[in-house]
Amino acid sequence: MSSVTVTALEGIPEVKAGDDVAALIGDALEAGGLTLEAGDVLTIAHKIVSKAEGRVRRFVDVEPSEEAERYAEQLSKDPRKVQIVLDESLQVLRSFKHPHANEGTMICEHRLGLISANAGVDESNTADDGEAILLPEDPDASAQAIRLGLATHFGVAPGVIITDTFGRPWRVGQVNVAIGLAGVPATIDETGDVDARGRLLKVTQPAIADEIAAASGLVVGKAAGTPVSLFKGLNWVPDNHARARQLLRARTEDMFR
Repeated sequence: MSSVTVTALEGIPEVKAGDDVAALIGDALEAGGLTLEAGDVLTIAHKIVSKAEGRVRRFVDVEPSEEAERYAEQLSKDPRKVQIVLDESLQVLRSFKHPHANEGTMICEHRLGLISANAGVDESNTADDGEAILLPEDPDASAQAIRLGLATHFGVAPGVIITDTFGRPWRVGQVNVAIGLAGVPATIDETGDVDARGRLLKVTQPAIADEIAAASGLVVGKAAGTPVSLFKGLNWVPDNHARARQLLRARTEDMFR
């Protein structure tokens, strides 16, 4: 019988620009009596990475464009926040406001290729009101730097997944997904294997990075102050060439834009 354990790390302090995220995680692991072993995976909520990298914008520093003003009026949003969303986006795919919502939503294609609400721009867990946290500039590179930092300290290179919380088409609620990878494969291709009854698998491709990211949401909450979780017991093969972009569907296969 196989089993997987997921542990939310306690003791990660409030992160500031310039902080070493790998060192903060290492300190939290040691303070909790934990260590890293081969096959371990860490999931990290992107906000602590973004804060460490200075990916925070203050509304007072933003001058809204005419386009931002138009969206702001339609959606009852702060035009400065709208401008930040536009600055992070390649395009706005949809915008809407539900009758009972305080403000509307912009579904955007982020410059990283991710499709999400408001291009990942978020005001929760900011140090001050009037600030917005952006996605890391290069989440894969951020994940790789953290992995190398932990490997130097512990002598073991864990898999690292940087996560964000996304909604899903046709389903209610949000789940964590992988937006940055280091070591962990994006997917597992089971094409050519057989199922329990011996039938050939033709298109099966579990998105293992997203599965792990989603599972982290069971122990990591926005208000819990535990942005990092440690997975032990997972069955995976390291892939040093894995990138989060491999989880994005090609435009030629996109039937909904």
